[in-house]
Amino acid sequence: MKDQFFVDYLERLEGLQRWLDRTAVQDLPAEAIDWSPGPGMNSVAVLLAHMTGVLHEGIDIALNVPPGRVRAQEFQTRGVPAAEMLRRLDAVIDYARGTLPRLGLDDLGKERKDEDEDEMITCGWALLHALEHAYLHLGHVQLTCQIWRQREK
Repeated sequence: MKDQFFVDYLERLEGLQRWLDRTAVQDLPAEAIDWSPGPGMNSVAVLLAHMTGVLHEGIDIALNVPPGRVRAQEFQTRGVPAAEMLRRLDAVIDYARGTLPRLGLDDLGKERKDEDEDEMITCGWALLHALEHAYLHLGHVQLTCQIWRQREK
């Protein structure tokens, strides 16, 4: 990859991947993946689906590719094994590895249409917002896993 920004971006995506492995999401029983800590709170499955969706959409917007995301479906995720959820996230990171080399630093300031907000944003904003949003939900995944494990004791 030619520009350090994109090298750093991919490193942060891979860091997200490593953190998820450390939270031992893979080892959670199926019932824990779909469990919600309380009313209005998301399950690990929903959080992982949402993280995957937001990252893919951010990359699509940066590449000026129409996103195929259906956000509402992410919040209906149930019955998907943790290994499959993590595989889907891995696929998005592979997508980033394969497509981000098409971009250069001069692309970061180019405007893109954000279909969700019906406004113009920059390529750089789309990438950074997606990464920031995914890390926010990483914290939610970690807390949900901790609460699940505490209730087992």
